[in-house]
Amino acid sequence: MKSYVFLATGFEEIEAVTPVDVLRRAGMEVVTVSVSTDCHVCGAHGVTYVADTTMSETDFSDAQWLILPGGLPGATNLYDTPALRELLVNHAAAGGHVAAICASPAVVLAPLGLLNGKAATAYPGFEDALKAHGADARQSQAVVADNIITGNGPASSLPFALAIVAASCGMEKAREVASGMLYNL
Repeated sequence: MKSYVFLATGFEEIEAVTPVDVLRRAGMEVVTVSVSTDCHVCGAHGVTYVADTTMSETDFSDAQWLILPGGLPGATNLYDTPALRELLVNHAAAGGHVAAICASPAVVLAPLGLLNGKAATAYPGFEDALKAHGADARQSQAVVADNIITGNGPASSLPFALAIVAASCGMEKAREVASGMLYNL
């Protein structure tokens, strides 16, 4: 099983790199995916990353997690990718795990109906967008609701990533990874 982190122009760099780093420390296989045809993706703060692959080159049948960083216009660019929207809906409907942070819970997951009836968080100011699509908006660094984890922003990237590790590998592994990073979980 693999976890996929999706990169679109304007993504929040720390919200993409932190989950990749933390999940790999936990021994999880992680693949970065550009939603465009180019593996070079420029983040919200002008840092260009080279994704491992592109959406069109990837078979997601082995996906454990689909992970969306936030940032603007990154979250909007993720939502504007029809193949990603379809993948998210189908994966979640099959009980697959989805995680999104910052603007992405409100801009991507909520409009797709993936947060309807679920507790969720997003970047402050996006609460109304969550509620408009039936989510129970919370003010928290990370919220776990069944097969979906949401985070609220850049400073929460580490707790968000550790929540994914805990959901996949158990709380003991999450604490081990956190301890190695000098973070108290």
